Amino acid sequence: MKGNFYDNERIALFIDGANLYSAARSLGFDIDYRRLLKVFRDKGRMVRAYYYTALVEDQEYSPIRPLIDWLDYNGYTMVTKPTKEFTDAIGRRKIKGNMDIELAIDVLEMAEHLDHVILFSGDGDFRRLVEAVQRRGLRVSVVSTIKSSPPMVADELRRQADDFIELSELAALIARSPSERAPRTAPMAPPITARDGEGDDAEPMVRSA
Repeated sequence: MKGNFYDNERIALFIDGANLYSAARSLGFDIDYRRLLKVFRDKGRMVRAYYYTALVEDQEYSPIRPLIDWLDYNGYTMVTKPTKEFTDAIGRRKIKGNMDIELAIDVLEMAEHLDHVILFSGDGDFRRLVEAVQRRGLRVSVVSTIKSSPPMVADELRRQADDFIELSELAALIARSPSERAPRTAPMAPPITARDGEGDDAEPMVRSA
């Protein structure tokens, strides 16, 4: 894995669930979140691993709930909020579940306890967040991909980061084997919601370990 890490660095992961899922899907693999956590724990002193996702609350059964519970019990700090339903200007029903503000606030609040922020997102809206954190003396690595078509990472975010970690180069370390049975506590989770500004089709939020 390319990227500069130091043994005594205090690091934290900030995972934009919807964005990371879409990036991995575009590269044709599913993420094993147990393996992902181990990879970065081996790189430095892990302070926290945050995972952000929105939930549709009025569903009788949420297919993402088993994954959230599994991550919560296996080393991740879950940050969730209800999605909001609205009707656009031409009467189409849409659901939004943007977690950008929650992620940004957590990064800024945690900054004094960290040396290195690992941001799993390609969203260009995070460029100013990365810049703000760098002014506090932290290094920031962005994990996403330019190998998809179109690239999943915004060019301005990739340029702003201290290091860019290509997700496709992580695949051998964090991909879930197709022949491996997923843990019963962490089944595959289908798409459930979309982010602000996206199209009619709901953007997949996550898949499980």
